Amino acid sequence: MVQLCVHEREASVKRPARELRGFQRVALKAKEKKAVTFTLPVSELAFYDVVAKKFVVKPGAFDVIIGSSSEDIRLRDTAQVKGRAKWSPERPAESNVVD
Repeated sequence: MVQLCVHEREASVKRPARELRGFQRVALKAKEKKAVTFTLPVSELAFYDVVAKKFVVKPGAFDVIIGSSSEDIRLRDTAQVKGRAKWSPERPAESNVVD
């Protein structure tokens, strides 16, 4: 199992330390390796803002964490969201872009 999690570094509201945003089951034989690819749409970084009464993505740094579990982290990197995200839950993920 390969898991993709994200964490907003400076969240404006309390958010979990890691939010699961994708996973893939991968069958491997002994000593076998396989490449796994994830697509992380901007919509996966959104949270519901109770004041604005809508889903929002705030600009800032997000940790992108890959591992076989929350205790077995194999890769960690950072993604930057710059500007305001134009995102709506009614729009397809591929049409959601960040300015």
